[in-house]
Amino acid sequence: MTMLGKTLTGRYKIVKQLGGGGFSHTFIAEDGYLPDRPACVIKQLKPASSQAEILKISRELFDNEAKVLYRLGRHECIPSLLAHFEEDEEFFLAQELIEGDVLTQEIKRGECLGEQYTIDFLTDILHTLDFVHRQQVIHRDIKPSNLIRRASDKKIVLIDFGAVKEVSTQPISQLGHTSSLVIGSPGYMPNEQYSGKTMFASDIYAIGVISIQALTGLLPN
Repeated sequence: MTMLGKTLTGRYKIVKQLGGGGFSHTFIAEDGYLPDRPACVIKQLKPASSQAEILKISRELFDNEAKVLYRLGRHECIPSLLAHFEEDEEFFLAQELIEGDVLTQEIKRGECLGEQYTIDFLTDILHTLDFVHRQQVIHRDIKPSNLIRRASDKKIVLIDFGAVKEVSTQPISQLGHTSSLVIGSPGYMPNEQYSGKTMFASDIYAIGVISIQALTGLLPN
C-alpha cells in the first residue's frame, strides 16, 4: 500500500518518498499540528515478523533507540527527534528535516579537495562525533551520503544512525534473542566491523577513509 498522501496519527501527512527498501522507508511529511505545516522526515520501520513475541521485542528495541536519538538530537549537528509512534504494527520516527546537500555532492571520484578542505572537514565532524561517543553511542555507518552540509550555516550534520536500522532489520530467533547483524557500508568499515565487533574506533576509521577520499579523489575500494 502506498504511503503517499497518508496521514499518520492524524498529524504527519506523507508528501514524498526519499528512499528505502526491505524493512525501512524514509519520507518527507508535513506536520499538520504546527503553523505553516513545516516539513519533517518520517522513517518507517517494519519488524521482520508480525508474531506477538517478535513485535514485543521490536517495540522494546524501538523505544530504546528512540530514547537514544532523542538524547543525541540535543546536539546542533544531529537531527532532533520530534516524535516516535506505532501504527498498524509498524514503527515510525519523526525527525527534523535538514536542508542542504549530502557530502557525495562535494567528495567525488577524481576530485582532490586539498588539505584545507580536509582539515575543515575533520574539525567540524570530530566535534560532533566526540559528543556521540560521550553518549556511549557508535554510529556504525559514517559515509558521505550520511553527512549533510547544512544550507543555513554550512556545518556538517550527521544523519541516519545505524542503531535505528537494528530495530527494523534485526533477525530474532525462536527464543527471542536478537542475533548479531553487521551494519555499515563496504569501504568505510574496518575489518572488525565486518565480523560484528564494532567499537568507537570504527567510526574514526570511517572518517579517516572519507578524509583520504577528499585528499586523493579515490574511491574507498
